[in-house]
Amino acid sequence: MHAHRPRTPATERTRRWFMNRSLLLGGAAAVATMTGCSAGASDTSGSASGGAQSGMPSGGPGGAGGMGPGVTEVKYADFTGVTTDGKVVDDLFSIHSTGVSTDAVVQAAQAFLDGLSTKVRRASVFDVDDDEWLAWSNVDGYEREGARMGDLTEKQRNLGYALLGAALSADGLAQTRNIMKLNAFLGDYNGGGKETLTEGHYYFTFMGTPSTSKPWGFQYEGHHVAINYFVLGDQVVMSPTFMGSEPTSATYNGEKITLFKPETTAGLALLRSLTSAQRKKAISADEKGGTNMVAGAGQDNLKLAYQGLAAKEFTAAQRQKLLDLVGVYVGYMDDGHAAVKLKEVEEHLDDTYFYWIGETEDSSAFYYRVHSPVVLIEYDAQSPLAYGENAQMGGGGAPSGRPSGMPSGQPTGMPSGGPGGGGMGMGGTPTQQHIHTIIRTPNGGDYGVDLLKLHLETDH
Repeated sequence: MHAHRPRTPATERTRRWFMNRSLLLGGAAAVATMTGCSAGASDTSGSASGGAQSGMPSGGPGGAGGMGPGVTEVKYADFTGVTTDGKVVDDLFSIHSTGVSTDAVVQAAQAFLDGLSTKVRRASVFDVDDDEWLAWSNVDGYEREGARMGDLTEKQRNLGYALLGAALSADGLAQTRNIMKLNAFLGDYNGGGKETLTEGHYYFTFMGTPSTSKPWGFQYEGHHVAINYFVLGDQVVMSPTFMGSEPTSATYNGEKITLFKPETTAGLALLRSLTSAQRKKAISADEKGGTNMVAGAGQDNLKLAYQGLAAKEFTAAQRQKLLDLVGVYVGYMDDGHAAVKLKEVEEHLDDTYFYWIGETEDSSAFYYRVHSPVVLIEYDAQSPLAYGENAQMGGGGAPSGRPSGMPSGQPTGMPSGGPGGGGMGMGGTPTQQHIHTIIRTPNGGDYGVDLLKLHLETDH
């Protein structure tokens, strides 16, 4: 057992209190409490059709859009992963050599841990099969474990960024850092969350001990970022990985930042390559809701049937556009392991489905999903919650000294009378200025659970 701060019943109650209070408060008070992002409430153990969600205010247990696990949190021992019908497809994953070294990420992880104080290190290291893997959230105010970046010295933070740099591609590191920066922009903009809406409110936790042969991993998470990174030998599983932002384009400290353009353009490119007959199968009859994501935080045992158009009906050119789209998300992990994952996806391409909700113009707010036995990707342009002229957090609104360079085209069409302008998936007009994305490995692959089981069966 690693010497981390034990997860006491009091700690568990604190996390669940946070989610339960958000649910009970509802509406405007929930926005003020959470200062988080929209999500439709759903049952973790239930199924999801992926249609527009409505009615329930976000922040309830099992928030599908990334709110957090809440009272329906799945325990590691009960994890099965995303399935189409509750039954895991067998023999999808195996222990093998990828030929891609993990030495750099092992060394960077060990260097970061060695640089921490004894107290912080003990609070940051868990067993490799700890429930902490599944206890991530998108909400900025969610109570987290581990080493908080804002509490570390500059040298310690740089070691943390070096670890991310070893685990991620250059694009992945830039995406993560820019999400953190726009989180701070949002805090400056709406005048709230002085501790949580910052660049510093992101946490590292470690499961197991960094090793080139034994299983271990780390989690990096905070508002709009959750990276789960499992390592076994030279194999890597980087899922679930949640990335989002509100806004997605702004100028922060003189730097113009724009996020999710590759995800947006690659999705549109694939959709527009389809014939009229194919589009009828791929595009849902449902209207785009304030939030449509179904596989966010707390949805680890989600049942999700395939929907949309099967790639076995694609032409060669369309199949390549599908791989290009998947490559955007997979490409946020280091280049070598990204290539390994993309090959795995390609092997199941005939069993991959593409599904779309919403309009199809460049500026449209839409949702799409890529779903196969080995990958699940969601992109969701959501209702505004905290950004825009009419979006206010708990009645606060933007301070007089707003950050400069705010993009044109502020979210519009938001109903008056409530914080967030009807955000939280409750009627505000969705916008590309608020995007959530996630990539998962269905059938027990998330968090490297299936690989760990195989390892324990064969090596112990």
